[in-house]
Amino acid sequence: MCASPLSPFQAVHTGDASQPLFALAGPAHKTIAGLAPGLLPSFMTKNNLQILRVSHLSGPNIWTYRSVIEAWLDLGELEDRPSNTIPGFYERLLALLPGLAQHRCGVGEVGGFLERLRDGTWAGHILEHICLELQTQAGMPTGFGKTRMTSVHGVYKMAFRTRHEEVGRATLNAGRELILCAIEDRPYDIKATIARLRELCDRVCLGPSTAHIVEAATERRIPHIRLNDGNLVQLGYGARQHRIWTAETDQTSAIAESIASDKQLTKELLQSCGVPVPEGEEVDNPAQAWEVAKDIGLPVTVKPTDANHGRGVFTDLHTREEVEQAWQAADAEGSGVLVEKFIEGEAHRLLVVGKQVVAATRGKKQTVTGDGRSSILQLIDSQINSDPRCGEEEEFPLEPLILAKEPIARLELARQGYSGDSVPPAGQVVLIRRHGDLAYDVTDQVHPRVAAAAALAARVVGLDIAGIDLVTPDISHPLAEQGGAIIEVNAGPGLLMHLKPAEGQPRNVGQAIVEHLFPGEDQGRIAIVGITGTRHTTRIARLVNWLLHINGNPVGLACQEGYFLGDRQVDAKNSANWETGQRLLINRTLEAAVFEHTHRAILSEGLAYDRCTVGVVTDLDGLQDLGDYYIDDADKLYNVVRTQVDVILPTGTAVLNAADPRVVEMAALCDGKVIFYGLDAELPAIARHREACERTVYLRERHIVLARGKAEVSEIPLDTLTPSKAAKPEMVMAAAAAAWALDVKPELIGAGLRTFKANLSGDH
Repeated sequence: MCASPLSPFQAVHTGDASQPLFALAGPAHKTIAGLAPGLLPSFMTKNNLQILRVSHLSGPNIWTYRSVIEAWLDLGELEDRPSNTIPGFYERLLALLPGLAQHRCGVGEVGGFLERLRDGTWAGHILEHICLELQTQAGMPTGFGKTRMTSVHGVYKMAFRTRHEEVGRATLNAGRELILCAIEDRPYDIKATIARLRELCDRVCLGPSTAHIVEAATERRIPHIRLNDGNLVQLGYGARQHRIWTAETDQTSAIAESIASDKQLTKELLQSCGVPVPEGEEVDNPAQAWEVAKDIGLPVTVKPTDANHGRGVFTDLHTREEVEQAWQAADAEGSGVLVEKFIEGEAHRLLVVGKQVVAATRGKKQTVTGDGRSSILQLIDSQINSDPRCGEEEEFPLEPLILAKEPIARLELARQGYSGDSVPPAGQVVLIRRHGDLAYDVTDQVHPRVAAAAALAARVVGLDIAGIDLVTPDISHPLAEQGGAIIEVNAGPGLLMHLKPAEGQPRNVGQAIVEHLFPGEDQGRIAIVGITGTRHTTRIARLVNWLLHINGNPVGLACQEGYFLGDRQVDAKNSANWETGQRLLINRTLEAAVFEHTHRAILSEGLAYDRCTVGVVTDLDGLQDLGDYYIDDADKLYNVVRTQVDVILPTGTAVLNAADPRVVEMAALCDGKVIFYGLDAELPAIARHREACERTVYLRERHIVLARGKAEVSEIPLDTLTPSKAAKPEMVMAAAAAAWALDVKPELIGAGLRTFKANLSGDH
């Protein structure tokens, strides 16, 4: 499980295996806030597991730093039936999902969940683990989940990690039906469920190559935002972002892609720069193809000028009939046809990222051996397609060989006097394809001069990421020594062959791509300020935005008074929400962003960003407004508000109200520095902080004092704020502290107060 903020729905562990593992932390209520009284009997009296509400928390939240599905559950009579009181339930559940045996749960070791299940645990907790296991079985492994009681008897909040909302919701529904079938000893088609979930994952989730790059970025703590339903992903925020589309990036030139798609032009450019390429030229008809073939010398290769993935490529052609047939097939695949000198050797794919080769694979000849009884089609199925590494899904490194879809293979058979229905004699080796799947890793065998030639080819074309196809007998020797040549340069190359080779070591090409886009320690981050509380948070946000604006930072703001870019209001509607926050983060002009967060937004959506540079907490008020979220005591509210502090970067700063003891407690949760602010320099938190030589902000005779330890750095007259009568000292101090944390100079903060013109008559 990943580290996470504490849940406000605290469970009390009884320590007695014969008793419920979770006991109520407070008195049980007879009604549920926010639900019509008429609904109460309909769901509270059923011997059934009811889902009362489902939310997708897209950003950091009260449960964890990542997106989760949060479900509110009513156990009904199951509240009085822990797992150890249901005959056969343990065995039936484990038979459906044997992978549950690997779940650690709170015990902290493999098998921990089964121990809890045997000793007795409740349906909400069990459903949490079922949802995690179903996602894992569907190809989307996750490991975080929590279930906590509310103050209403039998009602729980349960959350589990999901990488896609639609998959998470489908998993929750499937999990509910599964647990009820296991409880009631009814049949359940687990294979069909997993197949449906897997199909859904394949349809809506990132493709494996893109997901691999995103995972590599996550390991570097680089944030990401998915920009469409496909594989367009933003890495980083604002002006520091880069975008990827599988193996293409925002540094991939459109001109370079066009060059790479024109094989003849690519070959001419490579040849002019000394890169070895096969001799040949473009031809317009079958007759010309044969003439060129005779001129350059047989055997030859015929291929389209602009096709991809080896479609329409015919090699080792010796006769006029073969050349002319190949021209017809190649012409159907592209807009032109090339005839080139055939290069003897094995096909290879080298992946170039930036200026270096980071992975390489080769293909293998595909053959079958006759048994005197089976046709070639039958031999292909039994000797090639039966390989367990072979399949149509992306998880398989080898593709099935379907002869009807392989004109090159059919031509190869015809040369040997065979067709798919032919029955070769026992022991006869029949060549099916000269160059099979490029799925065999040879990265460690690539000669440095071969790697240099491939990297040069990518630079000549202009691609930052390229797949270099070459043919050579031995990749461990220079091309010139053995007549090898580069035959194609591909934009947007496939990555799966390097991630899941049929043989050899998988290569972390995603890490190489991320390092190419974000060299060194760059995490693609801009300055982010998050403000949470109920006291003048909108005004604080407006003022921080203004101070950053006059400091010269292109800045955006999402708050209850609207959406701002610099000093310009773009939208006047309430924008303190996740969706508007995302609009700020994808804006490529911004170097800073300011966010106001209400308690309800944190509870219903989560934060819009993964980490922030500055987190401001003004107070712990507002408990009375959150009953419909089961936030009904001070500790639960504390765990909502602490979310803002939990996401502060180690290099960041918490700005905390020194007058509120519970806010002061949050200093211990911050991974970075802390600035306390308050009306009085003698407040205990400020006094201790000054003794520790840390930064504080306080008020003295209508002047805001910025102090570092005992030294007072600057005094800013509060009355300079226009209109000064509406200037709440705590509001101005919080904003000044946030700006100071972002290295805005004190004199510029003072100038900002003098020039700030926002309407300060409201109460936000």
